[in-house]
Amino acid sequence: MSIIESQIQPRASTDRIVRLLSYNIQVGISSTRYHHYLTHSWKHVLPHAQLYENLNRIAHLIANYDIVALQEVDAGSVRSGFINQTQYLAEKGGFPHWYHQVNRNLGRFAQHSNGLLSHFKPTEIVDHKLPGIIPGRGAMCVYFGALDNPLVLVVIHLALSKKARYRQLTSIGEIVRKHEHVVVMGDLNCQPNSQEMAMLLSTTHLCEPTHGLNTFPSWRPHRKIDHILVSPSLEVADIHVLNYPFSDHLPIAMDIVLPESIDLQA
Repeated sequence: MSIIESQIQPRASTDRIVRLLSYNIQVGISSTRYHHYLTHSWKHVLPHAQLYENLNRIAHLIANYDIVALQEVDAGSVRSGFINQTQYLAEKGGFPHWYHQVNRNLGRFAQHSNGLLSHFKPTEIVDHKLPGIIPGRGAMCVYFGALDNPLVLVVIHLALSKKARYRQLTSIGEIVRKHEHVVVMGDLNCQPNSQEMAMLLSTTHLCEPTHGLNTFPSWRPHRKIDHILVSPSLEVADIHVLNYPFSDHLPIAMDIVLPESIDLQA
């Protein structure tokens, strides 16, 4: 049995427990050292031999979750071999529902995107553009169940600039405050003790279930910049970081228990 097979747990069998995963996959590039940002930089422009092998590893991992939020996926350009990576992972991982949000369209050279894979059928998906000095960041709002009281997932990949993140999380807060059952998941590029994170948590009902789950860099994680934040109405059954260095980030997983009022459709 391989390491992956021995550590991955099967998807939950009850529809009250939903298994979530958030993963920045760095467009399928496996980085295991800081110098790879230089020596592997050409992989952000051109396709490489290990791309599909690494994507297949990621697909095997994420297949065991109900809803997966992806960051740094390519929607089909030279560097991905003109393959929509969200669609590829959905098909390989057995997800019947998938959606991608292109936030920075560089034509045939790059299609910077967020992605969603789900075993449950979304009721509605709304794209929001986030503010920033350099355009190209967005929030994907995914609604599950009845729209009068939905489960809302907000998938984000925030800017590197603290000022831009503050503005972006202010916008996210406006969305969050409209709903009772909310999950915000993605690469926030900031740690739990940052000012911008403190602002978001103090102005919304969101909370971070636990600290110390470092996700970056994958080969020696000492920063927690990938997060899953939840509203108090959602009981957290489990949260952990998975030690699968298929990217420069590690994936973060959470099991939540849904209120009886939320009915998800397969």
